[in-house]
Amino acid sequence: MTVRVERDKTTGVAVVTLDRERRHNAIDLATAAELSAVWREFRFAEDVRAVVLTGAGTAAFCTGIDRDVEVAQPASPYSTDDPLIAIGPKAGDLWKPVVAAVNGMACGGAFYLLGESEFLIASSSATFFDPHTTYGMVSAYEAVYMAQRMPFGEAARMSLMGTAERLSARRAHEIGLVSELTEPAELLPAALRAAQTLAGLPTEAVQGTVRALWSAKQAALQQALAQAPALIRLGNLAPERQAELFTARRRAPEPRVR
Repeated sequence: MTVRVERDKTTGVAVVTLDRERRHNAIDLATAAELSAVWREFRFAEDVRAVVLTGAGTAAFCTGIDRDVEVAQPASPYSTDDPLIAIGPKAGDLWKPVVAAVNGMACGGAFYLLGESEFLIASSSATFFDPHTTYGMVSAYEAVYMAQRMPFGEAARMSLMGTAERLSARRAHEIGLVSELTEPAELLPAALRAAQTLAGLPTEAVQGTVRALWSAKQAALQQALAQAPALIRLGNLAPERQAELFTARRRAPEPRVR
């Protein structure tokens, strides 16, 4: 198992931890399937009223898709299969509140998870970036999710600058992407405090409010995401060329953290 789930029936809070620390909590196909199954299971779990989502260790919350994953694609130019499309709680039709506790790097496909969390709490050591353009890939789903959570200019800069820059936790807090900033040792306790408060409120009212909040932006989100497969098909370099760029990343200068 690469997703660890711990439930506290007393508080009604479940902690979901991406448990691939050696791979910087990158998501392979098994992890993607486990995440989808967890969200679907929580829909029926009356003892789970709020969720904390985090990553094992301190180096990374999640670094997106595992580069060793091979995803077979249909021959049709009109469709692209995205292995991360169903990893988020809203994709699993879960309307119980999810608090993301971000430690270390959060990049690329991590934004599928962050984009579908209610709010983010981050360690002061957290950084956010989107490597797609550096490796000849279109940032489509990730850019859409972040454009709904950040000022447009900040989302555009992060999506376009690739690995050249990283958004610091401090800056993420300044622009509203992160709702609370903590010291590394206080990250999980802070997320648990928030989740326990949510779990202690009448769950029907909380879930209805979550649904109302998402309804405010869901139409625009679905319209934007519908364009993603075609944009990826049109703009992505061939996998072999992407691999060359990825291999060459070690020669790149250290990213600027702003």
